[in-house]
Amino acid sequence: MSMEMTAWNELYNARYAKDDDRPFSRETLRRIGRFARPHRTALLWFLLLSVATALLAVATPVLAGRVVNAISDGAEEGVVVRLAVLIAAIAVVEAAIGLLARWLSARIGEGLILDLRTAVFDHVQRMPIAFFTRTRTGALVSRLNSDVIGAQRAFSNTLSGVLSNLAMLLLSLGVMLSISWQITLLALLLLPVFVLPARRMGGRLARLSREAANHNAVMSTQMTERFSAPGATLVKLYGRPEEESEEFAVRARRVRDIGIRSAMVQMVFITALTLVSALALALVYGVGGFYALRGDLDSGAVVALAMLLTRLYAPLTSLASARVEVMSALVSFQRVFEVLDLKPLIEERPDARPVPEGPVQVSFDGVDFAYPSAEKVSLASLEEVATLDTRGGEQVLHGVTFTAEAGQLVALVGSSGAGKSTIAQLATRLYDADAGAVRVGGMDVRDVTAQSLRRTVGMVTQDGHLFHDTIRANLRLAAPEADDAALWDALRRARLDELVAALPDGLDTVVGERGYRLSGGERQRLTIARLLLAQPRVVILDEATAHLDATSEAAVQEALAEALVGRTSVVIAHRLSTVRAADQILVVEAGRIVERGTHDELLAAGGRYRELHRTQFGADGDTGAAGGPGAAVAGAVAAEPVG
Repeated sequence: MSMEMTAWNELYNARYAKDDDRPFSRETLRRIGRFARPHRTALLWFLLLSVATALLAVATPVLAGRVVNAISDGAEEGVVVRLAVLIAAIAVVEAAIGLLARWLSARIGEGLILDLRTAVFDHVQRMPIAFFTRTRTGALVSRLNSDVIGAQRAFSNTLSGVLSNLAMLLLSLGVMLSISWQITLLALLLLPVFVLPARRMGGRLARLSREAANHNAVMSTQMTERFSAPGATLVKLYGRPEEESEEFAVRARRVRDIGIRSAMVQMVFITALTLVSALALALVYGVGGFYALRGDLDSGAVVALAMLLTRLYAPLTSLASARVEVMSALVSFQRVFEVLDLKPLIEERPDARPVPEGPVQVSFDGVDFAYPSAEKVSLASLEEVATLDTRGGEQVLHGVTFTAEAGQLVALVGSSGAGKSTIAQLATRLYDADAGAVRVGGMDVRDVTAQSLRRTVGMVTQDGHLFHDTIRANLRLAAPEADDAALWDALRRARLDELVAALPDGLDTVVGERGYRLSGGERQRLTIARLLLAQPRVVILDEATAHLDATSEAAVQEALAEALVGRTSVVIAHRLSTVRAADQILVVEAGRIVERGTHDELLAAGGRYRELHRTQFGADGDTGAAGGPGAAVAGAVAAEPVG
């Protein structure tokens, strides 16, 4: 590698190195070793080939010097030809070894990326919902991309680079000293002129790069939020496109200015080092030529010294920056391990059993719960804050006890923030209770397998989330093996088949990010169709019609009536009209069940339920409507429970 190429490489490494002064424990190194262990054979061959490449790189200048000497001494043509053939053979072998080493490097590096990414991805999927509500998605994705790649470079670049550069340095230095120790020492005097500016300029470029990266991160966040359907709507509604554009342009201009400064710093530095390289070669040729004319050195030695000079300066410069590269790679590993060290709050027990077959009862027995504090589920770096919020851990549920018998509909009503959605999340085991027990089919949810619990309990949330994929793919999330006939049957039962059939691509229609190509009611009915495909024995509805207009609500309620037939159901609702015929209504306030009974019983009791009812419908107003949407849901549970 030429000195100019070495300079570019070291500038790049310094520019993108991470700043981190944290000490690295032996445990961190041991964990790195565990990830590297499956690749140890390939890694060993890679290191051996790197050393072999260094040996061949040093042999070429020596042979070139012999060619010059042979020509100067008037040797036979065959000697020169044999030396030339040997140089060519070394070049071919070096090229072949280089290709093989590159293949091994790619295999090791890409294999490590695969191992790290799958480990982080699998671990993140096991994290509680609180982790995702606190974490910035971009920061988490960065761990799976830039940090994983940074860790991979420790094996594919840094480790082999240190070894091969050390070998090349020692061999080059030894050969140069054997040829002329005086010229070698003079050449080494120019080394600080080559190395020190590289480190100084590299630090300056690193600062500029980090500033540009910060601006780019903010612009990326702005684009991600503003280019989503809800974000674009919000900007348009409040009439701020011009302000948003100016804010974006300010940062974009700053990134442009940094790019110009970075380009000039790099060019000035490389130009200066090119000059230093020329001066070093001039020194070798000048002093070496002087000794050659005096007869103290042959002309071939001068050529060999000139060629070996780059083999001396390049590894010295690389080794001078090796600490930066090693620390950068260790920081990447540390950031990946930070995520892996976050302990999932939900763990499946080794002796977990499936939920028993047949009709399923859902019961809460003295359940207490507090959402976990930030330190248990998050990292400051993932939230992109200096320190984690110390709040949290306050108790949300207090001694919640109730039973939804198999085939019954139990409704939860109450003020916003009372704890209704928390109860739903505990029933689906998105969280675990701190005290008491949540039972499904008579078994504590902590004792059942996660797979059987997901098959048993289905949930429809109020946002009706869909992936940016086809209708077919979103439906098959619940039943991957379902054929088209099953998909159309589920859509028919969700009152959505005619709409999908009218779409140009039918089941292959892409619904857009979060399903925003569909209306709110259509999204909800598609999530209900997905629920029908899953065929759970327990259905939980968390404000499934909260944000719909009357027409959409009526359509969704018809679909829900189909979904709830014969199933144990827990329904959370603000609109009391949707739950008036429930088998049992629980009034939840401040994390406690303060009232329970049927609609008529609670009205007659004159408590909190009657107060909520009066607020919605006026003085003792009837929710009416035996045929209204609420009746459709309530009447659905009259059938026999599924089993």
